[in-house]
Amino acid sequence: MRFSVRDADTVAEILREAAATEIMPRFHHLGAGAIREKTSAEDLVTDADVAAEKVIAAALVKAFPGSIVIGEESVSARPALLDELDGADLAFVVDPVDGTKNFASGLPLFGVMAAVVARGEIVGGIILDPVAGDWSIAVRGEGAFTVGKDGTRVPLEVAPPKPAAKMSGTASWSTLPEPLRSQLCANLANTRSAANYRCAAQEYRMMASGNSHFAVYSKINVWDHAAGWLIHREAGGYSARFDGTPYLAAHRDGGLLFAPTEESWHDLHKALFVGTQYAG
Repeated sequence: MRFSVRDADTVAEILREAAATEIMPRFHHLGAGAIREKTSAEDLVTDADVAAEKVIAAALVKAFPGSIVIGEESVSARPALLDELDGADLAFVVDPVDGTKNFASGLPLFGVMAAVVARGEIVGGIILDPVAGDWSIAVRGEGAFTVGKDGTRVPLEVAPPKPAAKMSGTASWSTLPEPLRSQLCANLANTRSAANYRCAAQEYRMMASGNSHFAVYSKINVWDHAAGWLIHREAGGYSARFDGTPYLAAHRDGGLLFAPTEESWHDLHKALFVGTQYAG
């Protein structure tokens, strides 16, 4: 099937409903045992993640018969589920609460993400901000927009390109192996500034709306990046893995670097990866 803008709006409404019933009522109200560690103190899951994913998955399968849903929490419980992504005619990749650490800490900087993948190609992306009540949306070839509570659509456009030394952005580097980890951290001084908001959903929205220039991601779980990758692309941005190859939903490693244009990407790449294995 061809995934349409109307279909994307249906997905957005499903995310909104789950946020209203399962996520926001638990924000600032997570009781004892409602927050649990998965792999570390930085990798958390809450009752909101689990409940929202179940509600979203059920609604998506009902709205799109024959589709499959691959959620972060379901993959955590059954890693082999991820292998079903590439061959699926229509798959939804869901991150029920992106920025769980922020959510669990009571910080209003988190999001709900869903990417649409058809036979390995990312064809749709939706990122909802449950606190603000608006969302970013993209369908491949149709552009990217922010949609307000009243349905108003505002086209998204990445920031104008600048030299690397004048770019501000975000960087997530904690999972990189040494010596690349230390090299990249040192090279971030070659940009104007770099932050880490612990929430890819909001970082992608910032880039796509022109409020930041770049992002660096060392860990590229598909639920964290597929939706944002498409929104950034449809907003006019350019991205590639650290080695310069195009990103695909099937990729599990290799990092990701985002910039406003291809030319500015190469300038940024040179600045960030000088002296590393990716210098070229």
